[in-house]
Amino acid sequence: MRHYAPESIRNVAVVAHGGAGKTTLVEAMLYTANVTTRMGRVEDGNTVSDYDPDEARRHMSISSSVAPLEWRDTKINLIDTPGYSDFVGEMQSALRVAESALIVVDASSPVEVGTELAWKLATERHLARMIYVNKLSREGADFERTIDALRSQFGKSVVAVQFPIGREKDFNGVIDLLREKSHMLAGNGSSAEVVGDVPDELQEKVAEYRRQLVEVIAEQDEELMMRYLEDDPIALEELIPVLRAAVMDDRITPIFCGSATVNIGTHLLLDDIVDMAPAATSADSADRSLTSLVFKTIADPHVGRVSIFRVYSGALAANSHVRNTSQDADERIGQVFYVRGKEHVPTDAVGAGDIGAVAKLAGTLTGDTLAAEKSSDKLPAIEFPRPSYSVAVKPRTKADLDKLGQSLHRLVEEDPSLHLGRDPVTGESILSGMGESHVQIALDRMSRRFGVSVDAGLPRVAYRETVGGKINAEYKHKKQTGGAGQYGHVFLEIEPLPDGDFQFVDRVVGGAVPRNFFPAVEKGVREALEAGPVAGYPVVNVKVTLYDGSYHDVDSNEMAFKIAAKEAFKKGVLEAKPTLLEPILTLRVTVPDQYAGDVMSDLNGKRAHVNGMNPDSGSTTIEASVPAAEIQRYATDLRSITQGRGSFVTEFSHYQNVPPMVAETIKAAAHEAASA
Repeated sequence: MRHYAPESIRNVAVVAHGGAGKTTLVEAMLYTANVTTRMGRVEDGNTVSDYDPDEARRHMSISSSVAPLEWRDTKINLIDTPGYSDFVGEMQSALRVAESALIVVDASSPVEVGTELAWKLATERHLARMIYVNKLSREGADFERTIDALRSQFGKSVVAVQFPIGREKDFNGVIDLLREKSHMLAGNGSSAEVVGDVPDELQEKVAEYRRQLVEVIAEQDEELMMRYLEDDPIALEELIPVLRAAVMDDRITPIFCGSATVNIGTHLLLDDIVDMAPAATSADSADRSLTSLVFKTIADPHVGRVSIFRVYSGALAANSHVRNTSQDADERIGQVFYVRGKEHVPTDAVGAGDIGAVAKLAGTLTGDTLAAEKSSDKLPAIEFPRPSYSVAVKPRTKADLDKLGQSLHRLVEEDPSLHLGRDPVTGESILSGMGESHVQIALDRMSRRFGVSVDAGLPRVAYRETVGGKINAEYKHKKQTGGAGQYGHVFLEIEPLPDGDFQFVDRVVGGAVPRNFFPAVEKGVREALEAGPVAGYPVVNVKVTLYDGSYHDVDSNEMAFKIAAKEAFKKGVLEAKPTLLEPILTLRVTVPDQYAGDVMSDLNGKRAHVNGMNPDSGSTTIEASVPAAEIQRYATDLRSITQGRGSFVTEFSHYQNVPPMVAETIKAAAHEAASA
């Protein structure tokens, strides 16, 4: 593959709701550009983009994939992204390095939740947006209804630049509205197109849609608008440059159409990407020093870590040294290559505006900047969404345990929207992601690639125990039969401590307990704090005072007083009105207005206390305080209630008493687990 100047490169993120046909469209474009000799099928698991075995088995994209092609002396880097919302991190990383987003919609169900998400994320990055109405050969496809839905949802700047010839099984071509020319397949299995005139039966409809297009273009230029209002004809040569500029500046969103499965409309789509999509970067960027961003990492068990990067200026050359300015570390570059799905195409360098890859970097991760050796330039990192679903991961065997830590870290390196943590109380390894499918697929991938099998379940909730009243407790630890004896005797005062976690004080008079044993008493109490007597959870919000005791001149030692203190505390807590505390989270849920009532009803069933509702332009944000135990699967619940259109964030708020009936259930579960 030859090198291209930045102005001859188009980086296009292909985004959509799951099932709209993104991957099939990428296949059609690769085939039309003669990159492949046959079109793969998602159902057969043999497409260029979905090369991962998990993708082939599930018939869906679960990670982004780069697929470059050459068309009319231009290199188009297509980045095929997953459409399922659990993998939104992949979409965000692709949009971070693209100049334009090609939003694919299904002609039989145009505006779905993934369509809205893709539009929102592309808008936030101020990318040029183009829409491709796919599957027009499918039963139930309706182009005009789709246009109406898109314009209703996204505004009047969304406008058709193409119109289909025929409907459903009779769909056989596309009309270029500006040039008023038809494009149809040549037939006989050829991917070539035949250009002709608009069919007579479509003249009136094409004229109507062309008027809409010309009006939207004219609105971008004051002189053209005046002429349009005065019915002064505007030449094609005047309209095209204004349309191109408006698309590149994100003022007009053109709607293309076709059917990827039968490869109709693909030629015209590729032409329009070359003509309308913004170039990768300015021409002088090739003359500046290297800056590049790693936007994807693949943890390959055979090749090692593969880092896929986008070059913003300069060039990243093979067998060179660069500076990772994000990590403040040097990196040695070996062979660099272009990627097309799983294929690696070696090259001597990847130039400004282009996308390439390198293997086996020492410490570079997704989001890091690779720059010239003495550079300090650092590009903004990729912002990934916060995880919303967590599981506790347990190895199945000793062999799995030995490999688990490293394998989990490699998963997180590959997918930064996964988070790995460890609960300091339970000791559980916690893997968090965007949803149940996201986490489960990641664990399946770990098993396949690294041979590590695990069991995954809901993490233990971080309950706490405390006391509800003040009590005095005594315990004497005495062992004086044969050999060295032990003797420790303490009196403890145990009481609630509302404004603190734990406080230990001494109030011993007359030397009843020698001062040198005070630290042992405190240590014994602290050990007892780790597992309370009610259900085995840590004890908090308690003040303990050592106020009396006794000792033996020979047999008293630190161990004896530590044991006495631990047992006195456990005995006292059981008599001091012990209660369970549960973590309460502040939950902020944002949903379209029509789902607000259903979300409120669901929260009421989760023991939530709603603190407020804030409507804003068709959506409502509900803020509530809710027990952490009630929303461990909230990512799944909310997706079901809102058809995937809701989002939420949580943060820890405080602990509060568990209701008695719920507390009994928790105690029973704890005792069952302890006896298992």
